[in-house]
Amino acid sequence: MQSIGFLGLGKMGAVMAPRFIDAGFALTVWNRSADKAQPLSDAGAAVASTPANVVAAADIVISMLRDDAAAEQVFLGRDGLLSGNVAGKLFIEMSTLRPETARSLAERCKQQQAAFIDAPVSGTVAPAKEGKLMALVGGSDADIERARPVLDVLTRRIVHAGPVGQGDMLKLVLNLPLAVYWQSLAEATALGAAGGLELATMLDAMADSGAAIKVLPLKIPLIIEGSDYVAFDIATMEKDARSIVETGNAFGVPMPATSASLETYAAANAEGLGAADAVAIVRRLSDNYGAAD
Repeated sequence: MQSIGFLGLGKMGAVMAPRFIDAGFALTVWNRSADKAQPLSDAGAAVASTPANVVAAADIVISMLRDDAAAEQVFLGRDGLLSGNVAGKLFIEMSTLRPETARSLAERCKQQQAAFIDAPVSGTVAPAKEGKLMALVGGSDADIERARPVLDVLTRRIVHAGPVGQGDMLKLVLNLPLAVYWQSLAEATALGAAGGLELATMLDAMADSGAAIKVLPLKIPLIIEGSDYVAFDIATMEKDARSIVETGNAFGVPMPATSASLETYAAANAEGLGAADAVAIVRRLSDNYGAAD
């Protein structure tokens, strides 16, 4: 069984990485904040002091990082993943990146005789913990087949979107309607609040109508009451919406709805709500225009 390296122990990585221990893989982990690696160490994983040390210990290296800048630093920085001999290694980049970033990192890996696939995921913390994510993968058939036993530990489905970069492109496509949906729901409830409707009444009716997405009924208590549980935070939604708009601009595709959504997430983040779940924008806007219950 091949040894696994895992970098990035945030909300998602912290529940994804332990699955490899449960599956019997030898696991080496790294996180910028070393204290987050302690639960993995207690469970039997080795903890590396640098990304380069992860590569030295692993055949296949998975990264689940915050954004493009973090990924580039982990791969290309001093003591980064590509700072030593990586010939024959396979890198599975599972962060949500811009497609061009994934392609650039893949080219650097190729120059050093290593393989690379981009495999961002659809799903949040709960399905990640259960191994029921959907991987959206860009790469060659051969590299994806090599990665399959590893991805099977984390996913219920693997979608091969095309060559490197297309996994991230598909992730942006999937995230676009979600970003716009919460924005549209915020506008709808703000309109109703301004007209005297109660937030709970609007959300209850919305959830039982054709205007609801599957996850809405589960999110209503979070919208109304708030919660410490965060599946997809506002700061990340802003980051992804910005990537969507910039990618659309690069292709000459107008993005008016996503651009409006980006303004909302950016404003909420600037107000200090970045760590809150993305649905907090609904309560934020409706509270501004009426008396929320």
